[in-house]
Amino acid sequence: MSPLSPLRRPRVGIVALQGDVREHQAILESLGAEVALLRMPADVKGVEALVLPGGESTTMSLLLQSSGLDEELARMVDDRLPMLGTCAGMILLAREVLDGRPDQRCFGAIDVSVRRNAFGRQLDSFEAELSVRHMGAPMHAVFIRAPVVERAGPGVDVMATVDLPGDVARSVPVVCMEGHVIVASFHPELAADGRLHELLLSKVEGD
Repeated sequence: MSPLSPLRRPRVGIVALQGDVREHQAILESLGAEVALLRMPADVKGVEALVLPGGESTTMSLLLQSSGLDEELARMVDDRLPMLGTCAGMILLAREVLDGRPDQRCFGAIDVSVRRNAFGRQLDSFEAELSVRHMGAPMHAVFIRAPVVERAGPGVDVMATVDLPGDVARSVPVVCMEGHVIVASFHPELAADGRLHELLLSKVEGD
């Protein structure tokens, strides 16, 4: 991982209501970012980029609403802040959730349709070495009750796919990017791989 210039410490917010918050924080701080843990609306002051970690997407949606962070997140989407969503974070940033609860909110930050728990239950979790476009060496990916992208809009860069098990195996997107928004089905923070975080920070710097 390549740290930022010591003269530039972008302030990155992590939604800290559920999930692998500390792991994301450790990676971002190792890259030279200043991290703000977001638990209430006042915490978002000065945030220049956002990370939405994994967890349980319907629970996270309810926690965002009860904390008041949902409206702040909607504002940050409108303001086009750079964002990284992993696992449940990908679901929240999607334009459409195909099998979510009727009252589940998604924020439409990236033009994808996602399916929750596409690989099955917790026991069906797995790890894989992924070839991710723009990333160089393979990325070790930890999939835990992972969603997949069923539809990617014409402006979406599909950076990596995996084969979805079934009667007829098919390849589905698991890393996507559209403009300033990056989403991944898996947990890069659990493998201490900061390359997607680096990509996020590059968008704060204007690529």
